[in-house]
Amino acid sequence: MLSESARVTTAEEYKFRIQYPNSKPRAVKVIALDSHSAALVDQLSKLKWNGAVFFSSLSFDAGDPAKGELKGWLNDIAGCTMDLLSEVASADSVVIISTAGEDARVANVISDACKANHKNLVGLIVPRPETDDEHISISLNHLRPCTTMLVLGGGIDYIEAMLTALRA
Repeated sequence: MLSESARVTTAEEYKFRIQYPNSKPRAVKVIALDSHSAALVDQLSKLKWNGAVFFSSLSFDAGDPAKGELKGWLNDIAGCTMDLLSEVASADSVVIISTAGEDARVANVISDACKANHKNLVGLIVPRPETDDEHISISLNHLRPCTTMLVLGGGIDYIEAMLTALRA
């Protein structure tokens, strides 16, 4: 059975249609911003992905204070330490996961790295069952200026679906 798109496409238009799937995998970097989201990232990392790399924690070094430098380090699931700027530069997009109500100020540094490298920053806020609307609002207000897309997610299944949609 032909799809609706195929049924309405004329033979003349059909010759312009791309006949093969997009062969370039996406490099998606997924970063947990707190301990609860780190547990989710650890679970997600065990699933099958196309090119996603998962980071469970992040740390900083002051760098040269005269230049206003701040060095960021990401720790992947295996415990290896990677340079934040290098990881962002090699990404197609960056996804940050934050638990509602947790301190997510570090998102500003990741946002600056994404802006410097012209990368999209997607934020996922995951509420816990006991999280109230006030905590969700605090997280939304803090992350909204940092991200190009911000989503209030519902759990690991929702996050998996979002990452799949981003072709991670």
